[in-house]
Amino acid sequence: MMEIALRAALLAWLAADPALSGQLNAIVEEAPSRTALPWLAVAASASADWSVKDRAGREVRIALELHCRGDRPDTAALLTSAIEARIAALPAAQAGFRVVNTQFLRARAEQRAANTRAILIEYRFRLMAD
Repeated sequence: MMEIALRAALLAWLAADPALSGQLNAIVEEAPSRTALPWLAVAASASADWSVKDRAGREVRIALELHCRGDRPDTAALLTSAIEARIAALPAAQAGFRVVNTQFLRARAEQRAANTRAILIEYRFRLMAD
């Protein structure tokens, strides 16, 4: 399934970035149970058919959630920008599929209890099977 393969490829791509992995305590598939802030995880994903006559395709939406600590509105602004830049640079050629395009959809920041923040970043990827 291309959605699962894209999730794995995206997380591996993000984790392979030395700057991101140096700033984040985890880059994972789901919220870690015992990891210190900051960390990044897939919050949700969904896919729909995007096939053509002779090839299977999927449109996949992935929401990533960055959890960090801070009380200022610009907390993690640079880290969020670095995550977005890394996603934009995801190579088109992947194992079993090709990323046709990547589009930023929306972001949401939320102040939470105990001086923590959650920043949701959502993207749409259009994929074609090899």
